Parts: sequence; C-alpha cells; structure tokens
Amino acid sequence: MRPTKIVVHCSATEKVQHVTTETIRRWHTSPPRNWSDIGYHFVILNDGRGTVERGRPVWRKGAHTYGHNDSIGVVYVGGLENGEPCDTMTPIQEAAFFELIDTLRTVYGDLAIHGHNEFARKACPSFDVVEKWGPTFTRRVEA
Repeated sequence: MRPTKIVVHCSATEKVQHVTTETIRRWHTSPPRNWSDIGYHFVILNDGRGTVERGRPVWRKGAHTYGHNDSIGVVYVGGLENGEPCDTMTPIQEAAFFELIDTLRTVYGDLAIHGHNEFARKACPSFDVVEKWGPTFTRRVEA
C-alpha cells in the first residue's frame, strides 16, 4: 500500500479509561465487526509516556475510514469526557503524534492529515485537525 494521507481517530473512550492496542484489536476482530485485524496502523496510548504502538502493518490497507482506507490510520486513546466528545489528547500524546507524523512523512512524503470527521458523520477524533494544528502542519493550504 502506498498511503495518500493520514487519518486521525480517537478510541471514543473516556480519557481515564485503560485501553490498549490489544483492547482495540479485540473490538475490531470480534462480532459484530469480525475484521482480520485492528483497523488502525498506529495507536497512541494514554499511558503518560506517549507510547506509540503498531497496529495493522502499514503495507496492509487499513479498516478505519470508509472510502479512504488507502491512508494511514492513527488513533489516540481518549476522545470522550463524561460521555461527550471532547479533545482529550494530552500534551504527551500530541508530542508522540508529531514525532510519528515526522517519521511517516520522512518515509512516505508530504502526506496531508485529516480527521475521521471529515469523511464521516462522526465526532471522531473529537476535534477539527486544521483548527487545532493549522493548515501548514496538516499540509492543506488553500490556494
């Protein structure tokens, strides 16, 4: 797979909830989904250390954004506060995300960054990526 963009997701879990890559993998490989693997390529844990774990191999097409699975799917653990969509990405998770983006852009070129909510009627990732990080970082400068 040659990715065309990066799509950011949240796990849609409370910021204090303990969720691992294996937890998400179980959600994706169990009924009703029954997918072959976790849908995301990378998971940014909310473990206070900014741990980034691999999910589905990058060379395999994702299963995270209908019609845009030729992209790299990155999910951060969180996205809800008191049951409501909320940007719960911690500064440590954000730093880990920036590091991951730098690496992915070094390997795959100048990939644009999008939120899942740009392609589906969902709150995920619980924020607007251009509003949060700006068009320069997301590489989506309007002409």
